[in-house]
Amino acid sequence: DDHIASSRDLGFEEKFRAVTGGRGVDVVLNALAGEFVDASLRLTADGGRFLEMGKTDVRDPRTIDRVTYRAFDLGEAGPERNRALLGELLDLFSEGALRPLPLKVWDVRRAREAFRFMSQAKHIGKIVLTMPPRWNPDGTVLVTGGTGALGGHLARRLAAAGMRHLLLTSRRGPDAPGAAELAAELRELGAEVTVTACDTADRDATAALLADVPAAHPLTAVVHTAGVLDDGVVASLTPERLATVLRPKVDAAWHLHDLTRDLDLAAFLPFSSIAGVMGSPGQGNYAAANSFLDALTAHRRSLGLPGTSLAWGPWSHDGGMTSTLSDTDMRRMQSGGLPPLSVDQGFGLFDIARGSDESFLVLVGLAPGAMRGAAPEDLPPLFRGMVRSSRRTAAATDAAGAAAALGARLGELRADERVRYVTDLVREQAARVLGHATPKAVDVTQEFRELGFDSLTALELRNHLATATGLRLPATLVFDYPTPTALAEHFVSELAPGDERPQGPSLLAELDRLEALFAAGEHDEITRAGLALRLGQMLDKVRGSAPEQTGTPVDDAFESASADEVFAFIDNELGRMGDH
Repeated sequence: DDHIASSRDLGFEEKFRAVTGGRGVDVVLNALAGEFVDASLRLTADGGRFLEMGKTDVRDPRTIDRVTYRAFDLGEAGPERNRALLGELLDLFSEGALRPLPLKVWDVRRAREAFRFMSQAKHIGKIVLTMPPRWNPDGTVLVTGGTGALGGHLARRLAAAGMRHLLLTSRRGPDAPGAAELAAELRELGAEVTVTACDTADRDATAALLADVPAAHPLTAVVHTAGVLDDGVVASLTPERLATVLRPKVDAAWHLHDLTRDLDLAAFLPFSSIAGVMGSPGQGNYAAANSFLDALTAHRRSLGLPGTSLAWGPWSHDGGMTSTLSDTDMRRMQSGGLPPLSVDQGFGLFDIARGSDESFLVLVGLAPGAMRGAAPEDLPPLFRGMVRSSRRTAAATDAAGAAAALGARLGELRADERVRYVTDLVREQAARVLGHATPKAVDVTQEFRELGFDSLTALELRNHLATATGLRLPATLVFDYPTPTALAEHFVSELAPGDERPQGPSLLAELDRLEALFAAGEHDEITRAGLALRLGQMLDKVRGSAPEQTGTPVDDAFESASADEVFAFIDNELGRMGDH
């Protein structure tokens, strides 16, 4: 430690003078500037040598006494001596006696960031700017899933852009539907096309595929579009169903990465999905697979390898990439502000993305107008911040008053009219979710399953009805009350119970309303403390006034619960106030 000091500050002068007993050092090799040069000159002993290697602060030797000062220029050694020196250095590197300096590499398009980083003086080694690699038109581009709808559109785009050697792979290869026609079309565009069957999730098969790439047209880019869907709620995802989706995405991408890491690739572009960014109901396996692709490209970047994960939003039907989606699915995405991309839009974005230096890009169509007009629960959580907070607060306030308003309206109606009124409400929301032009298309006697509801649309209907009624509703709502009529009767019993029914459930509805009001605004500590006190007093009254036999599970639970259990219930329902 006595022989090491930092060059980030001037403390080295005092330290080395103390270590040498005040004498100083005999030789200085300098690459610093300014006051650091002055300190180093003072530290040089009488008769010592100061060799200046830098170019930014070269001094006039005639102005320096006590020491021999010389500014060194490598060219002075002459070409023969330099050639010998470089040869000796290469030998030392090959023997492991010397190691290259650590590098921090920046794409030249990020030069401003690189200089900003350098100015912070926190790096070790050298900062290097690199030129972005070019897609060599004489090189080979590998497209996995190349005979599918997405891969086919991509191949056409690449051929039109001047890529002359395309290697298209899929599980069926030339036997895939439309493969021969695609190859003929690409040849007409001037590309040499090889269509081959290869399971890229099989490492040996992938290695053999890459070994066959001709040396005259080396691999220049990998675009991994292959993928399989097997949607289902999490509880239904068996190991086999997980493997079905993960294998062509995860295993294949890893083999492609590992087997090409020593090649001079211009691009490594896995096609990911926005499902990995914001989640997608019923696609837990697919979201996980795409999240892996996103992480893999970040890993490649850390190794100094090219890689950009392209997380695609929904595509339109004409692209052939959404054949598994119904019109209802497409309407749901559009109502959430994610209009599907056309083929031209999508590959216009691809042209921009393939020249980017980002390791991860989300390529998606956005409809700000639809977002502003949508209810918060209709928006993906990722995009809710794009809607003004006043809109979200207003929606929360509206939801808070929905239960009271609906309950008041039901109170004005006769008993036989109440169910009819709420049934119309249920039909209206069901038609909205299913995309029907009129609520009359919803048969009130049919089960929701028969009407076309699945687990995803059932959740969407639950969200709409929760907003319309102001009630906290379970995810299994439409399965617990399987027809519109049964569901309407349930809502009436909650919102406007008859005299013969206890009031416990309607009190819970009021608690839902209170929770929504609390969530709609910000509250200081005094307000929260006052609310906690009032709730405690209310609980004391509930325990003191509850009848011995209520006939309902809710009231029975309140009657038998301890004070701690009741407070735990309130805490669970309203959330811990100190956390808000």
